[in-house]
Amino acid sequence: MEKQRSFSIKPTRFLLFTYTISLSIVFLIFFSVWLLKISPSPQENHLQLNPATLGPIVGSTVHVQENGSPVAEEHESEFSVQEDAGESKFAAARDVLNGNFTITAAYFSSIIVNNDTLLDDTHLTKSDLAVNQSENVQDCGKGGSNGVHCNSSSNNSKQQHFSDTTFSKKIRGPRSSSNVIEKNKKKKKINGRRVCDVTIGKWIIDESYPLYTNISCPFIDEGFSCQANGRHDKDYMKWRWKPQDCDIPRFNATHMLELIRGKRLVFVGDSINRNQWESMLCLLMGAIKDPKKVYETHGRRITKGKGNYSFKFVDYKCTVEFYVTHFLVREGKARIGKRRGQTLRIDAIDRGSSRWSNADILVFNTAHWWSHHKTRAGINYYQEGDQVHARLDVSTAFQRALMTWASWVDTHIHPRKTQVFFRTSSPSHFSGGQWNTGGHCREASHPLKKSYSTAYPKKNMIVEQVIRQMKTPVTILNVTGLSNYRIDGHPSTYGRKAGSKSVVQDCSHWCLPGVPDTWNEILYYHLQLTQQLAQNQIDHLSLI
Repeated sequence: MEKQRSFSIKPTRFLLFTYTISLSIVFLIFFSVWLLKISPSPQENHLQLNPATLGPIVGSTVHVQENGSPVAEEHESEFSVQEDAGESKFAAARDVLNGNFTITAAYFSSIIVNNDTLLDDTHLTKSDLAVNQSENVQDCGKGGSNGVHCNSSSNNSKQQHFSDTTFSKKIRGPRSSSNVIEKNKKKKKINGRRVCDVTIGKWIIDESYPLYTNISCPFIDEGFSCQANGRHDKDYMKWRWKPQDCDIPRFNATHMLELIRGKRLVFVGDSINRNQWESMLCLLMGAIKDPKKVYETHGRRITKGKGNYSFKFVDYKCTVEFYVTHFLVREGKARIGKRRGQTLRIDAIDRGSSRWSNADILVFNTAHWWSHHKTRAGINYYQEGDQVHARLDVSTAFQRALMTWASWVDTHIHPRKTQVFFRTSSPSHFSGGQWNTGGHCREASHPLKKSYSTAYPKKNMIVEQVIRQMKTPVTILNVTGLSNYRIDGHPSTYGRKAGSKSVVQDCSHWCLPGVPDTWNEILYYHLQLTQQLAQNQIDHLSLI
């Protein structure tokens, strides 16, 4: 009779099997603990693209504690790194390196760059640096025409519009230059790191400037070409802005063209932004060997009469464009009483906005047309829906228009594709009256030793307040303070050809070469930091 086979497990095999399972469990536990330890803490203050340090990018909110150290409040984001964290981080870093992420000024105030300096470019108080991911702007106007304007119905005093009382509480009143300098002294070190504020500094003579001339650049229009119009002194072209605690890198045209290779760099705003745009064209021409490979795509010649231009740099497959809009919102007409008159639709974006939405880098500005003279003192001028306000304060109208712009940006701009900048107001230097009442700046040949104005412009405060409520990251290019010293940089009587009979002086725009070149160096600095941040992140992740 065949012996029956036994199905019992021998004790030695059972012990071996149990021992193997136990070791596997222990190994998994230790491996998990190790992964947790090497994962970057949200409070670490070095270059890592994690939700804490990339608050505005990956969906966290960055705040600054009383001791000056940044903290983050994490929330859900489409860039969550809960699963496949390593791959997600690499992808995010590559996107930044390719210019597909934007970084706010508040974010730059919480990161350390390679030269051990920290960028803080907005003149904000610690509470101002908080980036509110409020849904006010996200929901603003979604039910309205074009989905871009804010409804002034319920809760508008809390969400859509800000009263002067709100600004006095949140902004803490106008900040003088001395207050900003004092704040800068207190913030020289944060967490042992040196602070660098590019807005605090002085102008110094640099004989290597200017970086171009009116002869080498064919894109300076008559109003800005002071040398061609007979200005003989040249020192105004040789001043370089030297920040107190750091250096702005000298503009490298070849590197800048590489940064925008295959992209659209678009300036949107008034004639002061055209001033900066022409400066950028001239700076970039320094790297072009064949001028014929740079041309206006519609064959237009730059004049004051036309406001839309797109210049193609063939070898780099990029365009540098300008689109004029005085207010960012829509100029139009409406019936006022028995007649139709000019109005400004502060609840609707400018009609040309469709041309901006696919840009890779956007530089906005508005401020200079928001004046008593340009807006008819706010009498029967500002319009919302079918209502034309009989009288509206310019600051209130400016704030509502900025909310309309913010809503458009949040609705139409994808942060992974487009990097958004907003340049602050550029100061004028009229003495003895305004532009239309005999004001002049003709005697100025050197920068002022003291700032022309110590009051922080209310319009800049409104810009900062609105941007802090946006879901789309926007970097503020704060050029107001450094430009305040440059009374010598305006065209004055050299904004037109010699022999002109006009007695009006231009103390608002800037000669080229001149002050707008520095604005573009600061823009170049920001773009470099974005690229450097991405490269450092990739290098860091590759070592893990």
